[in-house]
Amino acid sequence: MSAEQSVLSEKREGILTITLNRPEAANALRPEDRDEVIALLGAADGDDEVRVVVLRANGKHFCAGADVASLAQRRATVEKTVLDPMRRIMNGAQKLVAAVLDCNKPVIAAVQGAATGVGAHLVYAADLVVMTENAYFAESFVKRGLVVDGGGCYLLPRRIGMQKAKEMAFFGEKLTATEALSLGLVNRVVPPDELDTAVGDFATRLATAPTSAIALTKRLLNESPDSDRASAFVAEAMAQEIQSYSHDSKEGVRAFTEKRPTKFTGK
Repeated sequence: MSAEQSVLSEKREGILTITLNRPEAANALRPEDRDEVIALLGAADGDDEVRVVVLRANGKHFCAGADVASLAQRRATVEKTVLDPMRRIMNGAQKLVAAVLDCNKPVIAAVQGAATGVGAHLVYAADLVVMTENAYFAESFVKRGLVVDGGGCYLLPRRIGMQKAKEMAFFGEKLTATEALSLGLVNRVVPPDELDTAVGDFATRLATAPTSAIALTKRLLNESPDSDRASAFVAEAMAQEIQSYSHDSKEGVRAFTEKRPTKFTGK
């Protein structure tokens, strides 16, 4: 693919890699970039050849959030109407974060440098996160006089607790990779030169895993903070029922009884 493209994608051996490719702008997302990522995640969801998705970025930073220049240009050239800002948020940043949460394939975020604003929310929505030691998160909205958007006020308290979420949102200060690890917001923190290896380990393991079982488990886990016990137990039982008809469920049992390695197909 052309190096001029702002979002790159590559599918190889069950792994779809989506790469933000505007390093000169700290990979800030313009509307067209955001929509391309949404489309790629949607396509991955229905593609049996994709077993895992990796979100990553070229350059020094992961993503500096929404492209402020694009927002400023829109404000200067488009007359605001009632409900227009709400529609743009719901069909834009919120839709992007929902695309990660709702994708039935596990999503890994590989983070270096800054992940701020909706760029941070992309990471919060991912299923597994690997950060470099020099990476950080920041809720930069308050510094621009804005309300947190892109699902941040939904995700943050569920990831790190209400008090720390408020501290991040009210002050917009950096949360270092080490602090993020201690809060359980990320899975691994590694030196910059080990990022590819750590992400590759997760991705390779998931690319040979029982994909449908992981999809159902992901849904149960994502919905659990908002479910009561009775609803969660019913959903779990239904997921077990559905998965019991899968190829991989039968393969897992056979491999165990035959004392051999599993050969999961993802179906």
